[in-house]
Amino acid sequence: MMTTAQELARFSSQASYDALSAAARRALKIHILDALGCGIGALGNDLLRRIRAQVDRFSGAPLCTLIGGGKTAPDQAAFYNGALVRYLDFNDSYLAPGETCHPSDSLAPVLAAAEYADASGPDLLAALAVAYQIQCRLSEVSPVRAKGFDHTTQAAFAMAAGVARALGIDADRTANAIAISGTVGPALRVTRTGALSHWKGLAAPHAAFASTHAAFLAAHGITGPAEVFEGNKGFMDAIAGRFRVDWAHEDLERVTRTVVKKYNAEIHAQSAIEGLLELQYEAGFRASDVHLIGCDIFRVAYHIIGGDEEGRKTQVRTKEEADHSLPYLLAVGLLDGTVMPEQFAPARIARADVQELLRRVRIRPVVAQGPRFPAAMPCRLGVRLRDGRLLLKIKRDYEGFVTRPIGWDAAVQKFERLAAPHVETAMRRALVTAVETLEDRRARELTHLLGRVKTPQRMRTATGEQHGRAVA
Repeated sequence: MMTTAQELARFSSQASYDALSAAARRALKIHILDALGCGIGALGNDLLRRIRAQVDRFSGAPLCTLIGGGKTAPDQAAFYNGALVRYLDFNDSYLAPGETCHPSDSLAPVLAAAEYADASGPDLLAALAVAYQIQCRLSEVSPVRAKGFDHTTQAAFAMAAGVARALGIDADRTANAIAISGTVGPALRVTRTGALSHWKGLAAPHAAFASTHAAFLAAHGITGPAEVFEGNKGFMDAIAGRFRVDWAHEDLERVTRTVVKKYNAEIHAQSAIEGLLELQYEAGFRASDVHLIGCDIFRVAYHIIGGDEEGRKTQVRTKEEADHSLPYLLAVGLLDGTVMPEQFAPARIARADVQELLRRVRIRPVVAQGPRFPAAMPCRLGVRLRDGRLLLKIKRDYEGFVTRPIGWDAAVQKFERLAAPHVETAMRRALVTAVETLEDRRARELTHLLGRVKTPQRMRTATGEQHGRAVA
């Protein structure tokens, strides 16, 4: 009998672009563009500048492109580009009953491997589909959050498989890549509880770094524990419990059930934010008119971003705490009319108006009447105005959810919104076209464009140089 790692490896190495449905191909492109928009939108952030400085200082051979320019070793590119994609916390999510993950965290390592191997666009899409499928299915059948582990635990298996597929290594070496990565991959849930730190946005990029490193080790013949899943003190024994997936009959369609965020906020907050902003628009009230905001929301959302199980959500001092606090998200959304990266600037978080209003937000768990999470994202919103009026709103989903998926045009609009401050119009159009026609390109054509993206500092320098020449 094959081990689970061997079954996964066979599934990964045999996955092909031809096996993807038209819907899956379209969804993959939407999610790639969405992730790249998030990554470009994070350029120039202080945290990312510090990470880039370390990458530059300890950089390896210039083999893979960094978003914003420069090249480094594949594992370093996976880490840095992955940190860009993840930093805003605006990238996609997959909702399973006991686990939520961000499958586009796999884009950076898969893209680095595809560039290194000079893979075709179709092979890049197939490799990314592999990573999506594995992480989503493992999140369904082996959730680890309740046991104190982070969703990057399953990502370690998925990323290694996706990288191996992009590199084109055989099934035996792929099994070893999965085994090595999965053995070192288990991560603690404390990453997302209590006083949140930078690691909330860097845990997945670190998994991308380690998984890429593992895949290259395996490609050179390094072996890992074959029974990483079912062996004595393996993943099932130590963490997940017993489960079974028939990988021989798995498809590559889970990407079509992966959701895109409309607002720059934790995924479980999306329907509540949309509902509150709709209620404000319909009733025409201002934030200054509000006495109290009530939100009864599904239990997963309550425990992660609304209650105190994973930290006090009315104590908001940093970006990491703000985007995981439903009281903050509702308060700042009502005050500013949206929730975008600007709502997480340190000065915005510290302002008295939002700090005062978030303490007048009441969150309660509710048992849904009708479809329940993850088939829906139910919530009931109530706004008590100072004049005594009570306004009510019920929500089941939001634009970007599986019941209301976005199309290509909406994906382009989000990309433009995030990339415009950092990328000139011609380059934005070139990137959109490259992703849209990826099946007709090499992966390196896309990474070449990403390397030509100017960081904010480089844009200011170029503008200054042009101005200086004009004056001269």
